[in-house]
Amino acid sequence: MASFLTGLVGSGIGPSLSPPLHEREAVHHGLHYVYRLLDTDVLGLDVGELVRTARRFGYDGLNITHPCKQSVIPHLDDLSPDARMLGAVNTVVFDGERAIGHNTDWTGFAESFARGLPDAPTRRVVQLGAGGAGAAVGHALLTLGADRVTLVDADPGRAVRLAAELSSRFGAGRARAAGHDELPALLAEADGLAHATPTGMAHHPGLPLPAALLRPGLWVADIVYRPLETELLRQARAAGCRTLDGGGMVVFQAAHAFRLFTGREPDTERMLAHLTDLVTV
Repeated sequence: MASFLTGLVGSGIGPSLSPPLHEREAVHHGLHYVYRLLDTDVLGLDVGELVRTARRFGYDGLNITHPCKQSVIPHLDDLSPDARMLGAVNTVVFDGERAIGHNTDWTGFAESFARGLPDAPTRRVVQLGAGGAGAAVGHALLTLGADRVTLVDADPGRAVRLAAELSSRFGAGRARAAGHDELPALLAEADGLAHATPTGMAHHPGLPLPAALLRPGLWVADIVYRPLETELLRQARAAGCRTLDGGGMVVFQAAHAFRLFTGREPDTERMLAHLTDLVTV
């Protein structure tokens, strides 16, 4: 029986469903598969130390989550084209002596969006968050055909940098940065809101923006999946918005990572069913 040792590196990851998602799928492939949580807060180690330790202990790969998707890059030997382009890594594969960074976030969000909001207009989209996950979501939205994505981040400089990167990739004016004070005017004209910050996660409860800015006709997509129903999504549904939770993104990115770790083809419909089962337990 083939064996694989993998894990997740991040902060406050105790509620993560990645271990059972990966391990349940592995059972169907006849694999001995162990997926461990390597929480930087619990272990008191930074992402670089954890990558080096995992390599030394024979891990086959790691998933990387908040807040390590960009800070992990200096500790890797190489990047896939997608990870290099996005400047963010959510999957590390140990290939012999080399640690290779990949990004399955953007494809995971794109597949989830196409499945969950297939006919949603994307003329003007407002995106909250311009970090590692935000880079993936912005790239996915523009790949899916969004005319313009306006980025708002707690760090204005980070939003400006990501907007410049996306515009250089997709064309001038396709992405721009804005301040939080512009949200009322932006959301009044937007087709949708994409949320790519940690707000709403188990360790970061709350709303990323005033609920009064949500209105009927606006779709809202959240990348947070633990909890699956965030306060943002509850408020958005109450305001009459179409919504997309983060479950699809976590399943599709996990499926892509599973393929990179094992070389086996995952069954995404089965993994979606696993997620539904796990969140109702």
